[in-house]
Amino acid sequence: MCGGILYIESGTLKVYLQNEDGDEITLYNVEAGEQCVVNTSSTITSTPALGSAVTLSDVEGYILDAKSVKELMKYSTAYQEYMFSLFALKLTSLATLIEDIKFKPLKERILSFLKAKNSSEITITHEKIAQNLGTSRVVVSRILKDLEKDGNIELHRGVIKYNMHNEKPTNK
Repeated sequence: MCGGILYIESGTLKVYLQNEDGDEITLYNVEAGEQCVVNTSSTITSTPALGSAVTLSDVEGYILDAKSVKELMKYSTAYQEYMFSLFALKLTSLATLIEDIKFKPLKERILSFLKAKNSSEITITHEKIAQNLGTSRVVVSRILKDLEKDGNIELHRGVIKYNMHNEKPTNK
Protein backbone atom coordinates (compact mmCIF):
# COMPACT_ATOMS: atom_id res chain seq x y z
CA MET A 1 0.00 0.00 0.00
CA CYS A 2 1.17 3.48 -0.77
CA GLY A 3 1.20 5.99 2.06
CA GLY A 4 1.58 9.00 -0.19
CA ILE A 5 1.66 10.15 -3.78
CA LEU A 6 4.77 11.08 -5.73
CA TYR A 7 4.28 14.23 -7.78
CA ILE A 8 6.99 14.33 -10.46
CA GLU A 9 8.58 17.67 -11.30
CA SER A 10 11.15 16.20 -13.71
CA GLY A 11 12.06 12.81 -15.09
CA THR A 12 10.11 9.71 -16.11
CA LEU A 13 8.80 6.60 -14.34
CA LYS A 14 7.63 3.39 -15.96
CA VAL A 15 4.63 1.70 -14.33
CA TYR A 16 4.39 -2.02 -15.01
CA LEU A 17 2.91 -5.35 -13.98
CA GLN A 18 5.08 -8.40 -13.37
CA ASN A 19 4.06 -12.05 -13.03
CA GLU A 20 5.65 -14.77 -10.90
CA ASP A 21 7.95 -15.80 -13.78
CA GLY A 22 9.39 -12.29 -14.01
CA ASP A 23 7.60 -11.43 -17.27
CA GLU A 24 6.40 -7.86 -17.28
CA ILE A 25 4.32 -5.45 -19.30
CA THR A 26 4.54 -1.68 -19.25
CA LEU A 27 1.21 -0.08 -18.38
CA TYR A 28 2.20 3.54 -18.96
CA ASN A 29 4.88 6.14 -18.22
CA VAL A 30 4.57 8.97 -15.71
CA GLU A 31 6.13 12.24 -16.88
CA ALA A 32 6.93 15.60 -15.29
CA GLY A 33 3.78 17.31 -14.01
CA GLU A 34 2.00 14.01 -13.39
CA GLN A 35 1.19 11.65 -10.58
CA CYS A 36 0.92 7.89 -10.96
CA VAL A 37 -2.73 6.81 -10.95
CA VAL A 38 -1.80 3.38 -9.55
CA ASN A 39 -0.01 5.15 -6.69
CA THR A 40 -2.90 7.60 -6.26
CA SER A 41 -5.54 4.87 -6.21
CA SER A 42 -3.61 2.87 -3.62
CA THR A 43 -3.09 5.94 -1.44
CA ILE A 44 -6.69 7.15 -1.57
CA THR A 45 -8.31 3.74 -1.07
CA SER A 46 -5.70 2.27 1.31
CA THR A 47 -5.43 -0.82 -0.90
CA PRO A 48 -2.34 -2.54 -2.35
CA ALA A 49 -0.94 -1.01 -5.53
CA LEU A 50 -1.71 -3.15 -8.56
CA GLY A 51 1.58 -2.33 -10.27
CA SER A 52 5.15 -1.30 -9.65
CA ALA A 53 7.26 1.59 -10.90
CA VAL A 54 10.87 2.12 -11.84
CA THR A 55 12.65 5.30 -12.89
CA LEU A 56 13.69 5.63 -16.52
CA SER A 57 15.72 8.76 -15.77
CA ASP A 58 16.69 10.87 -12.80
CA VAL A 59 13.45 11.93 -11.09
CA GLU A 60 12.75 14.94 -8.91
CA GLY A 61 9.50 15.58 -7.13
CA TYR A 62 7.83 15.45 -3.79
CA ILE A 63 5.53 13.19 -1.80
CA LEU A 64 2.03 14.26 -0.87
CA ASP A 65 0.88 12.39 2.23
CA ALA A 66 -2.42 10.50 2.13
CA LYS A 67 -4.20 12.93 4.45
CA SER A 68 -3.27 15.95 2.30
CA VAL A 69 -4.30 14.15 -0.89
CA LYS A 70 -7.70 13.25 0.58
CA GLU A 71 -8.24 16.87 1.67
CA LEU A 72 -7.27 18.13 -1.78
CA MET A 73 -9.67 15.65 -3.36
CA LYS A 74 -12.44 16.82 -1.04
CA TYR A 75 -11.94 20.60 -1.13
CA SER A 76 -10.03 21.56 -4.28
CA THR A 77 -12.01 21.65 -7.51
CA ALA A 78 -8.78 22.33 -9.45
CA TYR A 79 -7.13 19.24 -7.95
CA GLN A 80 -10.23 17.13 -8.63
CA GLU A 81 -10.21 18.24 -12.28
CA TYR A 82 -6.48 17.56 -12.54
CA MET A 83 -6.89 14.06 -11.09
CA PHE A 84 -9.88 13.17 -13.28
CA SER A 85 -8.04 14.37 -16.41
CA LEU A 86 -4.99 12.33 -15.37
CA PHE A 87 -7.12 9.22 -14.72
CA ALA A 88 -8.81 9.70 -18.11
CA LEU A 89 -5.43 10.06 -19.85
CA LYS A 90 -4.00 6.91 -18.26
CA LEU A 91 -7.24 4.95 -18.74
CA THR A 92 -7.08 5.81 -22.45
CA SER A 93 -3.47 4.66 -22.50
CA LEU A 94 -4.44 1.35 -20.87
CA ALA A 95 -7.38 0.86 -23.24
CA THR A 96 -5.04 1.43 -26.20
CA LEU A 97 -2.60 -1.11 -24.75
CA ILE A 98 -5.37 -3.70 -24.39
CA GLU A 99 -6.66 -2.95 -27.89
CA ASP A 100 -3.15 -3.33 -29.34
CA ILE A 101 -2.54 -6.63 -27.54
CA LYS A 102 -5.92 -8.02 -28.57
CA PHE A 103 -6.24 -6.77 -32.14
CA LYS A 104 -2.87 -5.73 -33.62
CA PRO A 105 -0.37 -8.25 -34.94
CA LEU A 106 2.84 -8.21 -32.90
CA LYS A 107 4.88 -7.33 -35.99
CA GLU A 108 2.83 -4.14 -36.37
CA ARG A 109 3.15 -3.36 -32.65
CA ILE A 110 6.93 -3.73 -32.81
CA LEU A 111 7.15 -1.41 -35.83
CA SER A 112 4.94 1.15 -34.02
CA PHE A 113 7.12 0.85 -30.91
CA LEU A 114 10.29 1.47 -32.95
CA LYS A 115 8.70 4.36 -34.85
CA ALA A 116 7.62 5.98 -31.57
CA LYS A 117 11.29 6.15 -30.54
CA ASN A 118 11.64 8.76 -33.31
CA SER A 119 15.21 7.73 -34.11
CA SER A 120 16.87 5.79 -36.88
CA GLU A 121 19.22 4.15 -34.35
CA ILE A 122 17.66 2.74 -31.20
CA THR A 123 19.76 1.38 -28.36
CA ILE A 124 17.56 -1.29 -26.83
CA THR A 125 17.56 -5.00 -26.14
CA HIS A 126 15.03 -7.51 -27.42
CA GLU A 127 14.15 -8.16 -23.76
CA LYS A 128 13.24 -4.49 -23.18
CA ILE A 129 11.02 -4.46 -26.27
CA ALA A 130 9.32 -7.63 -25.02
CA GLN A 131 8.73 -6.07 -21.59
CA ASN A 132 7.21 -2.97 -23.14
CA LEU A 133 4.93 -4.96 -25.42
CA GLY A 134 3.97 -7.71 -22.98
CA THR A 135 5.42 -10.65 -24.85
CA SER A 136 8.47 -12.90 -24.71
CA ARG A 137 11.99 -12.06 -25.84
CA VAL A 138 12.07 -15.15 -28.06
CA VAL A 139 9.00 -14.02 -30.00
CA VAL A 140 10.34 -10.46 -30.33
CA SER A 141 13.69 -11.78 -31.59
CA ARG A 142 11.97 -13.94 -34.22
CA ILE A 143 9.86 -11.03 -35.48
CA LEU A 144 12.85 -8.67 -35.51
CA LYS A 145 14.72 -11.20 -37.66
CA ASP A 146 11.73 -11.24 -40.05
CA LEU A 147 11.70 -7.43 -40.13
CA GLU A 148 15.42 -7.44 -40.89
CA LYS A 149 14.88 -9.96 -43.69
CA ASP A 150 12.13 -7.69 -45.09
CA GLY A 151 14.55 -4.74 -45.07
CA ASN A 152 12.73 -2.69 -42.42
CA ILE A 153 15.52 -2.78 -39.85
CA GLU A 154 19.14 -3.75 -39.29
CA LEU A 155 19.97 -5.67 -36.13
CA HIS A 156 23.20 -5.11 -34.24
CA ARG A 157 24.16 -6.05 -30.68
CA GLY A 158 22.01 -3.82 -28.45
CA VAL A 159 21.12 -1.52 -31.36
CA ILE A 160 18.38 -1.54 -33.97
CA LYS A 161 18.74 0.64 -37.03
CA TYR A 162 15.25 1.56 -38.16
CA ASN A 163 14.17 3.12 -41.44
CA MET A 164 11.72 5.68 -40.07
CA HIS A 165 10.41 6.53 -43.54
CA ASN A 166 9.48 2.93 -44.37
CA GLU A 167 5.77 2.85 -43.43
CA LYS A 168 4.96 -0.64 -44.68
CA PRO A 169 7.10 -3.76 -44.61
CA THR A 170 8.79 -4.49 -47.90
CA ASN A 171 8.89 -7.98 -49.30
CA LYS A 172 12.23 -8.99 -50.73
